[in-house]
Amino acid sequence: MRTALKLTIMVVTTLVLVSAMASALRRQPESKRGAAEIFDKSCSTCHGKDGKAKTFKAKFNHARNLTDSEWQGNVTDERIFNSISNGKRKMPAFGKKLSDDEINSLVTYVRGFKK
Repeated sequence: MRTALKLTIMVVTTLVLVSAMASALRRQPESKRGAAEIFDKSCSTCHGKDGKAKTFKAKFNHARNLTDSEWQGNVTDERIFNSISNGKRKMPAFGKKLSDDEINSLVTYVRGFKK
């Protein structure tokens, strides 16, 4: 009888822990891979997959070279967030298309282009 009780307690404890871990994972912000997918879909047309803005559309729209070390050193995360959210010059606003977590993940992704 005691063995069955111990086994039941172990199973219930395991289920509670698994449930808590699954819940925590659902609350996690967009992963880096997710940011890469968002960037590829929404940003790379102008900024290029490598962030260097060497595309035809980039030249036409004067898109920012995201790898520029001077720009990376001078711009704040808040400014990058606001540019993505609200748009800037010819860049469209993504604030209604992306969540704050997704935009924050893009800010981190853009910082990854720093030389």
